Amino acid sequence: MTVIVRDFRPEDAVAVAEVRRAAIPFMVNTPETVAWQVAHAPAAQRYRLLVGEWDGRIVATAHTGLAPDADEPGRSFSNPSVHPDARGRGVGTAMLVEAERYLAAEGATSLYVWALDEPHCLEFAERRGYRLSRGSVFQRLDLTTAELPPLPDTEALPAGVELRTVAELADRVAEFHEADVEATADEPGDLAGTAPDLARWRAMYWDHPALDRDLSMAALVDGAIAAYTVAHTDRRDRYQSGMTGTRRGYRGRGLATLVKTASLHRARAAGFTAAFTSNDADNQPMLAINRRFGYEPAQGERRVFRSLV
Repeated sequence: MTVIVRDFRPEDAVAVAEVRRAAIPFMVNTPETVAWQVAHAPAAQRYRLLVGEWDGRIVATAHTGLAPDADEPGRSFSNPSVHPDARGRGVGTAMLVEAERYLAAEGATSLYVWALDEPHCLEFAERRGYRLSRGSVFQRLDLTTAELPPLPDTEALPAGVELRTVAELADRVAEFHEADVEATADEPGDLAGTAPDLARWRAMYWDHPALDRDLSMAALVDGAIAAYTVAHTDRRDRYQSGMTGTRRGYRGRGLATLVKTASLHRARAAGFTAAFTSNDADNQPMLAINRRFGYEPAQGERRVFRSLV
């Protein structure tokens, strides 16, 4: 059979979301999020969503583009995902070859890819000249059986602390942006870059179609946003933690645990059955918090990279 690699078309959204759901079941993907990402990618990113066909059926997809805000000039990314039923047929290779060709032609000098932390994936990457970098861990929580920490009554919260949904704080976008930029800057990782300004942050995160503002929570301390957790859902059964952060001046008070507890209780009450999150393998504070909730490791990933020049 012939492998065809081509650009995404709007009518592919359902098939692409299904491939991603099968290939990476630890993330929230819907036809709406697929189409939104293509439509809202920054022009400087030169973004392409590659689609791989096998025997006339879409079986693979790959986010591909430049990283214009990176502190390393010429950096780019591509993250191929292949449906489990189509692996071992050369589809992933064809996707990566096209991504490398395209990005090199666009002036990229290095390419970063997320690969499953499994021997055959990492050996494949090394054969193509990729080197290993940091790891990440997907974790899963069964919301139908999880023994979540009890949610304190309003009267039992520490003095000055208040829990609110993001929906209730929709007019405080600028403050959420400040909190997120500060918390994200302290996340461990192998890549750094320029934080997005408010307009871009709003377009990338606040307006994301998977953001569930009724399940995303913030902890206010004396009226100021001190900690928050972002919830993405597929509006069906899957809940994914997008980011949990605490501003520097409020750390060590258990606020991250508090907002996650409130969000997970609300998610279960809303009928979601599985919760997923992902952390850098060296982010021990968040890994410890998630273990206390009952999250279990589901899949490891490794960032791999290579030169394109």
